[in-house]
Amino acid sequence: MTAAPTKPWPVLSSIAGYGAGDIFPDLLAGLTLAAVAIPEQMATARLGNFPPQFGFFAFIAATIGFCVFGANRRISVGADSTIMPIFAGSLALLAAAGGPRYLELAAALALMVGALVLMAGVLRLGWVADLLSVPVTIGFLAGIAVHIIASQLPSALGVAAAGGSTLHHLAAIVGAAPRSNPYALAIAAGVLIFTALAHRLSVRLPGALIAMAGATMAVVVWGLEARGVAVLGQVQGGLPGFRPPTLNAQTGLQLVPLACLIAIVILVQTAATTRAFPSDPDREAGLSGDLVGVGAGNLLAGLLGAFPVNASPPRTAVVAESGGRSQISGLVAVAIVVLLLLAGTSLLSRVPQAALSGVLLFIALRIIRFGQIVEVARSSPLEFVLIIVTAAAIIVLPIATGVAVGIGLSLMHGMWSSARPRALIFERLPGTTVWWPKAPDVAGEALDGVIVLGFQAPLSFLNAYAFRAQVAAALANAAPPKLMVLEASGVIDIDFTGAEVFKDVIRLCHEAACALAIARLEGVGAQKALTRLGLRELIGNDHIFPTVAQAIDALAPSAKATLDKGGA
Repeated sequence: MTAAPTKPWPVLSSIAGYGAGDIFPDLLAGLTLAAVAIPEQMATARLGNFPPQFGFFAFIAATIGFCVFGANRRISVGADSTIMPIFAGSLALLAAAGGPRYLELAAALALMVGALVLMAGVLRLGWVADLLSVPVTIGFLAGIAVHIIASQLPSALGVAAAGGSTLHHLAAIVGAAPRSNPYALAIAAGVLIFTALAHRLSVRLPGALIAMAGATMAVVVWGLEARGVAVLGQVQGGLPGFRPPTLNAQTGLQLVPLACLIAIVILVQTAATTRAFPSDPDREAGLSGDLVGVGAGNLLAGLLGAFPVNASPPRTAVVAESGGRSQISGLVAVAIVVLLLLAGTSLLSRVPQAALSGVLLFIALRIIRFGQIVEVARSSPLEFVLIIVTAAAIIVLPIATGVAVGIGLSLMHGMWSSARPRALIFERLPGTTVWWPKAPDVAGEALDGVIVLGFQAPLSFLNAYAFRAQVAAALANAAPPKLMVLEASGVIDIDFTGAEVFKDVIRLCHEAACALAIARLEGVGAQKALTRLGLRELIGNDHIFPTVAQAIDALAPSAKATLDKGGA
């Protein structure tokens, strides 16, 4: 099969170059995907208080939309447990969960999210996904997992669900645990354990489907409904119809912040999935095309009356490891789901709700990245705090608010990191012309009256004043300073505030009777800014050098070297 085009909007690029040799692998991958998707899509729909068949509607719409407009050959799109708790909780504040108005709002939200994600793909805004740091993403997933666990434990225990916040919900579950139904608990635990073991053996094993079928047989054979085990009941069959939602302007405006929030989460997860499972490992992943495909899937889901959908890393892994060659594998899974809707929904009526809870508990435990949490705690305590705070915000606050807090924390952490770069003192490696940051294990040389200072960040409004303070401290500590060389290889850009503060630095050097030079200003943007903002004229071209050694040879040729006693 030839490589897919890299443009973000061609139609059917995910099956371009399809050949006869691709048919059997795609059939096998499609059967495996259907076996995984059927219980997962039902469970995810139930997580959001949607009828089970709506999970199938979402899967059909998302898969077809991505196949036609997406780029990646293996990504699976559909109902997703990551975004479901976010928008389901928010929609429940506007309409009764599961009611007609609730369903209509979900479809409208899917249209709005689809338009935003598609626009992000066409305009190549995939970089927005990088605004969420890994620790914040880990905390976000952990918080979502707690929400899923809290929502599914009542069904798993066979007790009534409590209302209120997640913490209140968990407290009520602890209080109700002694009254749990042992049969429901056995079903949920059995499905969870069997699914986990099957996944551990091979992702190709449809553990969830087998476990759900076994639980259903147990209900039928032993008459567990009479023993208090709740079942799905009648599942409406038939294909989804064209049902575009109607929405007034006021309600539409209420949904805008939620749509933006869901779109950002979809961007992040789609980017992660695309990068983890590229169509061609030898070429850059086509994120823009995949965003167009996911956006189209959301639009079609909204038109069919379903809810927002997302790229799924676990299902995509199933397709990849089953040998899927193209989105034809997804269409095979769709065909199986369609057959189930047309002729097999009666088989679903006796599925115990505890079995679906077991599937969702497995998903929740999988999205908590225990290994990464331990690694961050060991190597970066500050970022571990970010994980904890983000997870706590999502658990304690309304979930959409918690997600917004997590995004804000990620941006603040990024700005703080950019705002606090430390200016480094450079020293010469003995016997060379190489200047290197001062370190305890490096035997560096200093030159009398010469300060070589490296600033390893763009000089911007975020850090300019800290830079000025560090220059002032370096001048005060020198005895007496004759030349300061700014090693500027890390300064890739300078904004207006940075330029204004740099003028203060020039003044400080003049007042200290210390010459100022710039060396290794390699950033093209910084070079242009130097001219555009008037700094080149103030410094003088004769004080700008390709290397630190050349600056010192030209401006302080008589400086003598002294070995730094703090070196190794």
